[in-house]
Amino acid sequence: MSDSIHLQRINPALNQRRFYRICLQANLFGGVDVWREWGRIGSPGRLRIEPCADVREARERQGRLAAGKIRRGYVLL
Repeated sequence: MSDSIHLQRINPALNQRRFYRICLQANLFGGVDVWREWGRIGSPGRLRIEPCADVREARERQGRLAAGKIRRGYVLL
């Protein structure tokens, strides 16, 4: 399983070129991890992994994170 959402925000006037990626990955313990990666486009970025008990919980977290980024001006790719 590898569901992912790719977002980006580009504003040349403010010299902003940012990306945000939210992926779901199955882990070895029967749960699902939410992988969040963000940073400037062209750089490696930062990574945070959050464990979830099941796919439903992981998809809800993924949806909340994406909605928050869209409210802040990111666009879905």
